[in-house]
Amino acid sequence: MRVTAVIPALNEESSIALVVAAIPRHCASRIIVVDNNSTDRTAEMARNAGADVVFESVRGYGSACFRGMSEAAEADVILFLDGDFSDDPAEIPLLLQPIEENQADLTIGSRTAGQREKGALPRHAHFGNRLACLLIRWLFGRRFTDLGPFRAIRADSLQRLNMQDRGYGWTVEMQVKAVKLGLRCREVPVSYRKRIGHSKISGTIGGSVKASLRILWTIFRCQWGNDGCR
Repeated sequence: MRVTAVIPALNEESSIALVVAAIPRHCASRIIVVDNNSTDRTAEMARNAGADVVFESVRGYGSACFRGMSEAAEADVILFLDGDFSDDPAEIPLLLQPIEENQADLTIGSRTAGQREKGALPRHAHFGNRLACLLIRWLFGRRFTDLGPFRAIRADSLQRLNMQDRGYGWTVEMQVKAVKLGLRCREVPVSYRKRIGHSKISGTIGGSVKASLRILWTIFRCQWGNDGCR
């Protein structure tokens, strides 16, 4: 099973090399860091650590993930994780195992079901996450505990989702569309620690509100709009 790790990164020069170095090489045959128009040495640090670096000039979490996905044509499974070292790359096998055993098409690392370092997930971010999961349960009948970015999905399943969001609705769009298509989804408890550096989303109330509104809009669009999945 050929696994490609995709790491969207924006100004993560202090952490990106740690993330790349911590990925077990027997788990991922290729590591792609998507430099989302950083203004620091993110690309240099990632390349020196052994990753393939590609650039996405249009800022947005979904834009970076989509670019990484498009660069992973050879992969059977695409693994997504953040570049701030909040996810633990040593737990990648936990996400891959259900897919390898043909028990899941999409695995999601649940930070709320696992061990979280105190302060790693601020209260306002935790509340927004719970609200989104509750809406998914009401509207689509599927219970999730998290929208965490640490996840793995079969490449052919990801193509079927026809992902459209280029912002912070990327993760929830993936989960909702997976449910609508009847994909096998599995949550896996993972640990979560304080990120290195400053958060672009949960670090501020304003950023969290914008991200939350985007997530809610994405949920409603997938329910009543043309979501494009196939």
